[in-house]
Amino acid sequence: MRPLLLLAAVTGSPRLLAAAPRTGAAPVRVPLDSLSGAGGTAPAPDRPSSRTRLRAWAELLRVSALFTVPGDALAGAAATGRRPGRGTALAMGASLCLYEAGMALNDWADREEDAVDRPHRPIPSGRVAPGAALAAAGALTAAGLALAARAGRPALAVASGLAATVWAYDLRLKHTRLGPAAMASARALDLLLGATATAGAAPAGPGLAGTHPPSAALPAALALGAHTYAVTAVSRHEVQGGSTAAPLAALAGVAGLGAAALRGRPAHGEPSPAPATGTLLLPAFVAPYLRTAAVPLLHAALNPSPPLTRRAVGGGIRAMIPLQATLAARAGSPLVGLAAMGLVPLARALSRKVSPT
Repeated sequence: MRPLLLLAAVTGSPRLLAAAPRTGAAPVRVPLDSLSGAGGTAPAPDRPSSRTRLRAWAELLRVSALFTVPGDALAGAAATGRRPGRGTALAMGASLCLYEAGMALNDWADREEDAVDRPHRPIPSGRVAPGAALAAAGALTAAGLALAARAGRPALAVASGLAATVWAYDLRLKHTRLGPAAMASARALDLLLGATATAGAAPAGPGLAGTHPPSAALPAALALGAHTYAVTAVSRHEVQGGSTAAPLAALAGVAGLGAAALRGRPAHGEPSPAPATGTLLLPAFVAPYLRTAAVPLLHAALNPSPPLTRRAVGGGIRAMIPLQATLAARAGSPLVGLAAMGLVPLARALSRKVSPT
């Protein structure tokens, strides 16, 4: 077989076959579709299915951590001595939107860093476009502020401070020494948003017996902020590991919060708990808080590897729910605490499918 005909037979080129001199032996043709797909063109990559795209956005927004958010508004409402109502629901909606805005913005801001340390994350893996994540952060922030505005101007003011803190943390403060303090401030403001929205949406008129101004939620907000500070300090080592001091300090902080919650008298300015049910349920709320947060922190302190550090961070995030229930019970609303605890199984189940960190 001549060289030109041999090349035509191997490549399957119609032009070469036509140009090749004819011989007695028929040339061997290789079908074009066997090399490059039907029609001679490379098959187009399949578009991601709806389920795949939904999974990518669930990872980006860390939906398993969403169940830790409603308890902020519930604990804030309990601190005012009022039952959760319309204002509380608006605060929950605003908090959920602002929390998810922070998650989307966090991954957008960290996209270059994640390309090295976490290439499996939705943005560096190409499953979510950076522009889409940034647009989602902006839209969710606007939605959160709109919901807060419906609860009154004071609630909108608190929500605006919360949104500013979230954006400052993700874009500037995260990798500075102020990072844990900024995250703690965001959680504290979220609880105060629940208190402010609940009080602001209450009927106008003289104060009801047993009710308190939103400022009464400050002790609970500081407690939640202290827990958040400790967890955030540990999370700064979840990629590389190697820190024993951070988990130990967080463990001490968690133990201190648990002991303070079990004290007989509330802190100065904190509403007195119900003498019977509130006091009886406190150990039932504090125990899962300590178990969920303290045990993984102890393991991370003994072996500060990245997997155990990440597990400690995840436990600290989920432990916010029993902490919120504890704060509600101490404020005299044990039933609100029980309602918050109902979110624990959902958070645990979803965290097995989508990581909260």
